Amino acid sequence: MSLLFSPFRLGGLELPNRLVVPPMCQYRAIEGSAQPWHLVQIGSLALSGAGLVIMEATAVEDIGRITHHCLSLYNDAHEAALTDLVAKLRTVAPRCAFGIQLAHAGRKASRDRHWNKRLQIPVNEGGWETVGPSPIAFGAGWAPPRALDEAGLARVREAFVDAAKRADRCGFDHIEIHAAHGYLLSAFLSPIANERTDRYGASREGRMRFPLEVFTAIREVWPTTKAFGVRINATEFDERGTQIEDAVVLARELDKIGVDYVALSAGNAVPGRPHPPLVRGYQVGYSEQVRKESGAVTMAVGMILDAFQAEEILASGKADLIAIGRAFLDNPRWGWHAANLLGAPDVYPKPHVSARPELWPGYAMLHPDYAASRS
Repeated sequence: MSLLFSPFRLGGLELPNRLVVPPMCQYRAIEGSAQPWHLVQIGSLALSGAGLVIMEATAVEDIGRITHHCLSLYNDAHEAALTDLVAKLRTVAPRCAFGIQLAHAGRKASRDRHWNKRLQIPVNEGGWETVGPSPIAFGAGWAPPRALDEAGLARVREAFVDAAKRADRCGFDHIEIHAAHGYLLSAFLSPIANERTDRYGASREGRMRFPLEVFTAIREVWPTTKAFGVRINATEFDERGTQIEDAVVLARELDKIGVDYVALSAGNAVPGRPHPPLVRGYQVGYSEQVRKESGAVTMAVGMILDAFQAEEILASGKADLIAIGRAFLDNPRWGWHAANLLGAPDVYPKPHVSARPELWPGYAMLHPDYAASRS
């Protein structure tokens, strides 16, 4: 039995397999609400064979959006659109679990869509004032954020809680909180962005305090029959920033709260900083170390490209779940081909079974790697 395609219990959620499509921003919402694009995009990925598909970073308040075009979940219109979306997705892919990532962009908000190659939009051009732990700009060309005071912290904390309640009512099986890549919760964790001298800064314990308050408050309202995860940075690729040791400590604290898994990402917290070579599985080692040293369930992500690589990561104990992102954008049927290569049970939707290799001679012609695996 393939480990990648074996069932896995994540919190209170029974997943049909360990293959996950992680959140990937689309910037196609209108006034924060989901559109036909989201139905087609998520529906296509849900037919892939993955056990869990997670919708993109979704803003918990208006100033928490990355762009004007971000999916949001802070009013009734947003909730109604996503409720309708989830209901329709259930009819398309009844075996797939559906999740949503809740996020606040913090000091990296108020920017243009990345394909326009423009950074932050000034307030006088339709942007908005951003917030952060300290009034430190993300980089050159970015405005310093307004440091959150006690009232602001309470507002953001409640915004995350309210969005989690809405996500539950929408019918999502899972939520993931974005605390990586230099966005608001990540910025609180980072010595680069957080220079506070109050109880929400000054030490690793202080920098963790506000994010942990948010996670704890969400845990109190999110059903234990569903799944709850957090994405964090294993490192910021900067000697001044968070390191893998900080991620291990945070993962232990998340486990105490009752968070069901930690997704290990890295970087994007400082502009223009070098990354390590972008080789296959370049972030998998972070998942392995955090899993071993904290005991937390981990999700690996980052240049995981083929079925045998994914299977080896699980077999060697480097992660519990495998997230495949851009490889799924490149090939939305990645899961079908992985299952065929690994000899896993059928993951094809019934209307598409005629494309299975034993029913279509053209499959082996189009996929020589499959033919080679059977020779």
